[in-house]
Amino acid sequence: MEHSTIPDTRERSLEDRVRGVEERLPALEERLAALQERLAGIDERTAEDRVALVVFSGDLDRVLAAFVIATGAAAMGQQVSMFFTFWGLSVLKKSTDLQGKSFFQKAMAVMSPGSSESLPVSKMNYFGVGAKMLRTMMKQRNVTSLEGMIALARELGVRMIACEMSRDVMGIKPSELQDGLECGGVATFLADSLKSRTSLFI
Repeated sequence: MEHSTIPDTRERSLEDRVRGVEERLPALEERLAALQERLAGIDERTAEDRVALVVFSGDLDRVLAAFVIATGAAAMGQQVSMFFTFWGLSVLKKSTDLQGKSFFQKAMAVMSPGSSESLPVSKMNYFGVGAKMLRTMMKQRNVTSLEGMIALARELGVRMIACEMSRDVMGIKPSELQDGLECGGVATFLADSLKSRTSLFI
Protein backbone atom coordinates (compact mmCIF):
# COMPACT_ATOMS: atom_id res chain seq x y z
CA MET A 1 0.00 0.00 0.00
CA GLU A 2 1.30 3.37 -1.04
CA HIS A 3 1.37 6.37 1.39
CA SER A 4 1.71 9.96 0.40
CA THR A 5 4.61 11.92 2.02
CA ILE A 6 2.88 15.33 1.67
CA PRO A 7 0.96 15.29 5.07
CA ASP A 8 4.16 14.35 6.96
CA THR A 9 6.04 17.19 5.36
CA ARG A 10 3.27 19.63 6.23
CA GLU A 11 3.14 18.39 9.81
CA ARG A 12 6.88 18.78 10.20
CA SER A 13 6.72 22.24 8.69
CA LEU A 14 3.96 23.24 11.13
CA GLU A 15 5.88 21.79 14.09
CA ASP A 16 9.01 23.66 13.01
CA ARG A 17 7.10 26.93 12.81
CA VAL A 18 5.52 26.41 16.26
CA ARG A 19 8.92 25.53 17.68
CA GLY A 20 10.39 28.67 16.11
CA VAL A 21 7.67 30.86 17.62
CA GLU A 22 8.18 29.24 21.02
CA GLU A 23 11.91 29.88 20.82
CA ARG A 24 11.40 33.54 19.95
CA LEU A 25 8.64 34.08 22.55
CA PRO A 26 10.94 34.87 25.54
CA ALA A 27 12.82 37.47 23.49
CA LEU A 28 9.54 39.03 22.35
CA GLU A 29 8.23 39.13 25.94
CA GLU A 30 11.46 40.79 27.04
CA ARG A 31 11.17 43.46 24.32
CA LEU A 32 7.52 44.05 25.22
CA ALA A 33 8.42 44.57 28.89
CA ALA A 34 11.16 47.05 27.88
CA LEU A 35 8.70 48.96 25.67
CA GLN A 36 6.12 49.09 28.48
CA GLU A 37 8.78 50.47 30.82
CA ARG A 38 9.78 53.16 28.31
CA LEU A 39 6.12 54.06 27.73
CA ALA A 40 5.58 54.48 31.47
CA GLY A 41 8.58 56.84 31.60
CA ILE A 42 7.21 58.90 28.69
CA ASP A 43 3.79 59.15 30.40
CA GLU A 44 5.44 60.54 33.54
CA ARG A 45 7.16 63.26 31.47
CA THR A 46 4.13 64.25 29.43
CA ALA A 47 3.35 67.93 29.96
CA GLU A 48 0.09 68.76 31.68
CA ASP A 49 -2.04 71.92 31.72
CA ARG A 50 0.36 73.61 34.11
CA VAL A 51 2.33 76.84 34.20
CA ALA A 52 5.45 77.23 36.35
CA LEU A 53 6.94 80.65 37.05
CA VAL A 54 10.15 81.67 38.75
CA VAL A 55 9.76 85.14 40.25
CA PHE A 56 13.30 86.39 40.69
CA SER A 57 12.63 90.09 40.32
CA GLY A 58 11.50 92.41 43.10
CA ASP A 59 10.42 95.13 40.63
CA LEU A 60 6.77 96.14 40.74
CA ASP A 61 6.24 96.11 36.97
CA ARG A 62 7.86 92.70 36.50
CA VAL A 63 5.99 91.19 39.45
CA LEU A 64 2.73 92.59 38.09
CA ALA A 65 3.42 90.82 34.80
CA ALA A 66 4.07 87.57 36.68
CA PHE A 67 0.76 87.79 38.53
CA VAL A 68 -1.19 88.77 35.40
CA ILE A 69 0.11 85.60 33.72
CA ALA A 70 -0.46 83.46 36.82
CA THR A 71 -4.03 84.60 37.47
CA GLY A 72 -4.87 84.47 33.76
CA ALA A 73 -3.63 80.90 33.44
CA ALA A 74 -5.39 79.85 36.66
CA ALA A 75 -8.64 81.40 35.40
CA MET A 76 -8.28 79.25 32.25
CA GLY A 77 -8.20 76.16 34.44
CA GLN A 78 -4.47 75.54 34.45
CA GLN A 79 -2.50 74.61 37.53
CA VAL A 80 -0.06 77.39 38.33
CA SER A 81 2.94 77.43 40.66
CA MET A 82 5.08 80.49 41.44
CA PHE A 83 8.54 79.99 42.89
CA PHE A 84 9.79 83.17 44.61
CA THR A 85 13.54 83.44 44.95
CA PHE A 86 16.06 86.13 46.01
CA TRP A 87 14.58 89.59 45.30
CA GLY A 88 11.24 88.01 44.47
CA LEU A 89 10.84 87.14 48.15
CA SER A 90 10.14 90.84 48.81
CA VAL A 91 6.71 90.29 47.22
CA LEU A 92 5.80 87.84 49.96
CA LYS A 93 7.13 89.83 52.93
CA LYS A 94 4.72 91.31 55.42
CA SER A 95 7.24 92.74 57.91
CA THR A 96 10.95 93.13 58.64
CA ASP A 97 12.49 91.75 61.80
CA LEU A 98 16.17 92.62 62.29
CA GLN A 99 16.62 90.61 65.47
CA GLY A 100 19.04 87.69 65.20
CA LYS A 101 20.34 88.63 61.75
CA SER A 102 23.97 89.07 60.78
CA PHE A 103 25.34 92.51 59.85
CA PHE A 104 24.99 91.86 56.12
CA GLN A 105 21.52 90.36 56.51
CA LYS A 106 20.42 93.43 58.46
CA ALA A 107 21.88 95.73 55.81
CA MET A 108 20.13 93.78 53.08
CA ALA A 109 16.84 93.78 55.00
CA VAL A 110 16.99 97.55 55.50
CA MET A 111 17.80 98.22 51.82
CA SER A 112 15.20 95.77 50.45
CA PRO A 113 11.45 96.45 50.15
CA GLY A 114 9.58 95.49 53.31
CA SER A 115 6.49 94.27 51.45
CA SER A 116 4.75 94.28 48.06
CA GLU A 117 3.54 97.81 48.75
CA SER A 118 7.08 99.23 48.68
CA LEU A 119 8.40 97.55 45.52
CA PRO A 120 10.20 99.91 43.09
CA VAL A 121 9.72 99.88 39.32
CA SER A 122 12.52 98.59 37.09
CA LYS A 123 12.89 101.89 35.19
CA MET A 124 12.26 105.52 36.15
CA ASN A 125 11.72 104.72 39.81
CA TYR A 126 12.96 108.17 40.93
CA PHE A 127 13.17 107.24 44.63
CA GLY A 128 9.68 105.71 44.63
CA VAL A 129 7.87 108.36 42.59
CA GLY A 130 7.75 106.10 39.54
CA ALA A 131 6.12 103.27 41.50
CA LYS A 132 3.49 105.64 42.93
CA MET A 133 2.79 107.00 39.46
CA LEU A 134 2.31 103.48 38.09
CA ARG A 135 -0.06 102.53 40.92
CA THR A 136 -2.06 105.75 40.40
CA MET A 137 -2.33 105.12 36.66
CA MET A 138 -3.45 101.53 37.29
CA LYS A 139 -6.13 102.78 39.69
CA GLN A 140 -7.33 105.34 37.15
CA ARG A 141 -7.67 102.57 34.59
CA ASN A 142 -9.41 100.24 37.07
CA VAL A 143 -6.55 97.77 36.89
CA THR A 144 -6.33 95.52 39.93
CA SER A 145 -3.47 96.42 42.26
CA LEU A 146 -0.61 94.00 42.94
CA GLU A 147 -2.06 93.23 46.37
CA GLY A 148 -5.44 92.51 44.73
CA MET A 149 -3.75 90.18 42.23
CA ILE A 150 -1.97 88.32 45.03
CA ALA A 151 -5.30 87.82 46.80
CA LEU A 152 -6.93 86.72 43.52
CA ALA A 153 -4.11 84.27 42.85
CA ARG A 154 -4.69 82.69 46.24
CA GLU A 155 -8.44 82.43 45.58
CA LEU A 156 -7.71 80.73 42.26
CA GLY A 157 -5.46 78.19 43.95
CA VAL A 158 -2.13 79.40 42.59
CA ARG A 159 0.65 77.64 44.47
CA MET A 160 3.17 80.08 45.95
CA ILE A 161 6.53 78.72 47.09
CA ALA A 162 9.23 80.69 48.91
CA CYS A 163 12.74 79.52 48.02
CA GLU A 164 14.21 77.94 51.13
CA MET A 165 17.84 78.59 50.14
CA SER A 166 17.30 82.28 49.28
CA ARG A 167 15.36 82.76 52.51
CA ASP A 168 18.23 81.30 54.55
CA VAL A 169 20.92 83.29 52.70
CA MET A 170 19.05 86.58 53.07
CA GLY A 171 18.10 85.82 56.66
CA ILE A 172 14.36 86.15 56.05
CA LYS A 173 12.44 84.42 58.83
CA PRO A 174 9.22 82.53 58.09
CA SER A 175 7.43 84.98 60.41
CA GLU A 176 8.40 87.85 58.04
CA LEU A 177 6.53 86.21 55.16
CA GLN A 178 2.80 86.13 54.52
CA ASP A 179 0.88 83.29 56.12
CA GLY A 180 -0.03 80.13 54.27
CA LEU A 181 2.97 79.97 51.95
CA GLU A 182 5.00 76.89 51.09
CA CYS A 183 8.77 76.78 51.47
CA GLY A 184 10.77 74.57 49.14
CA GLY A 185 13.98 74.11 47.20
CA VAL A 186 14.81 73.92 43.54
CA ALA A 187 13.59 70.32 43.39
CA THR A 188 10.10 71.57 44.21
CA PHE A 189 10.18 73.98 41.27
CA LEU A 190 11.71 71.46 38.88
CA ALA A 191 9.07 68.87 39.74
CA ASP A 192 6.39 71.39 38.71
CA SER A 193 8.34 72.65 35.70
CA LEU A 194 8.86 69.17 34.22
CA LYS A 195 5.08 68.66 34.16
CA SER A 196 4.31 72.14 32.79
CA ARG A 197 3.68 73.21 29.21
CA THR A 198 4.99 76.68 30.06
CA SER A 199 7.85 77.68 32.36
CA LEU A 200 8.83 81.33 32.71
CA PHE A 201 11.61 83.16 34.52
CA ILE A 202 10.63 86.70 35.53
